[in-house]
Amino acid sequence: MLSTFNFQELTSAFIVLFAVIDIIGSIPIILNLKQNGRDVNAIQATLISFALLIGFFYAGDMILKLFQVDIASFAVAGSVVLFLLALEMILDVEIFKFKGPTNEATLVPLVFPLIAGAGSFTTLLSLRAEYADVNILLGLLANMAFVFFVLTMTDKVQHWMGKGGVYVVRKFFGVILIAVAVRLFTDNITTLIMDISSKVQAAP
Repeated sequence: MLSTFNFQELTSAFIVLFAVIDIIGSIPIILNLKQNGRDVNAIQATLISFALLIGFFYAGDMILKLFQVDIASFAVAGSVVLFLLALEMILDVEIFKFKGPTNEATLVPLVFPLIAGAGSFTTLLSLRAEYADVNILLGLLANMAFVFFVLTMTDKVQHWMGKGGVYVVRKFFGVILIAVAVRLFTDNITTLIMDISSKVQAAP
């Protein structure tokens, strides 16, 4: 396994995953969750996200096939959730109403879809076709360490930026999140349409 270690591949995998996970862009969402009384457990969120991503890295194709769901459909579904989260940020409305027994937001929406979402899952499967597993896993581990650092520092970030700064940044990243959701949707809806077209043409 170590014989396939490549620092350039590790760096590339880290950068790609960093852009997709985008924990920096999620800071306004995390702050908003805390302001609404939703608790976030940094250690739990990091460990669960890492476990989900590792599990999907090795068994993603098999899991989706088990439920007869392809990766494109999964990505489209994830893009819809991201789009709704972005609308909350921009329009100051509450779409995701928590109905659980506690006020914890660690699993939803923090772990899924913000950290371990459709974009992250899709990216991991794509990277496996290009890079050695050890380099992708090390890049993922480095990203998870950064995620933990950011989650533990969000309160200090709020103190540094002030309420006005957080509000402006939240609006800005809401627009960015919509752009990411739209790109994820259009990229994968095209694949779905092409698959449906090919099946229709192949049908007797």
